Amino acid sequence: MKYLKIINTVAMMIVLMFLLFSSACSNDDSETINSHTSIALSQIEKDALLFMMEEERLAKDVYDRLFAVWGINQFENIAKSEQSHMDAVENLLKQYNLPYTILDAGTFQNTDLQAAYDILVAQGEINIIGALTSGATIEDLDIYDLEEWMTKIENAEVLNVFTKLQCGSRNHLRAFIGSLDLAGEIYTPKFITLTEYEQIINSENEKCN
Repeated sequence: MKYLKIINTVAMMIVLMFLLFSSACSNDDSETINSHTSIALSQIEKDALLFMMEEERLAKDVYDRLFAVWGINQFENIAKSEQSHMDAVENLLKQYNLPYTILDAGTFQNTDLQAAYDILVAQGEINIIGALTSGATIEDLDIYDLEEWMTKIENAEVLNVFTKLQCGSRNHLRAFIGSLDLAGEIYTPKFITLTEYEQIINSENEKCN
């Protein structure tokens, strides 16, 4: 009988320890999940996604407009690529439950982007050289802005998408510069450094996916 009581006592202690351990593990897991959820995106990362969504749309809207004016396939093809860029950013906005609004074509919440759109379209409608220069300027700006955001971003998913967007912008810049070269025109970068610009245009197209 004495041994039976000892066995029962030991068994109860084992069960109690198991329950306490299980409870502790459950609480730790919950805190970990909540912690990851709360730090998934910083405010800067949220701002970056919302800004780049509009900047990629600026590119698409300008190219759509210039294709309608000049009928040059280059604008139509790159506009399709810009749509894929928008889709990539939009996927992240949805994944992280960030509310966003897509306004009508040519209309932007960011006043700087609105001013840029108006200037680029006006320049692009003057002549084909102006249109190609607008295209090069957009990609120049995209590369610069993406670089600026990426210095402030830590989230791996956002960095991965922005890296691919920048790769695409470098290819687009090469395409517009190639067309300007054929027309005997020289483009001077307005945002990225001359050194970076020359490195881009003097290298081959990249595979971005």
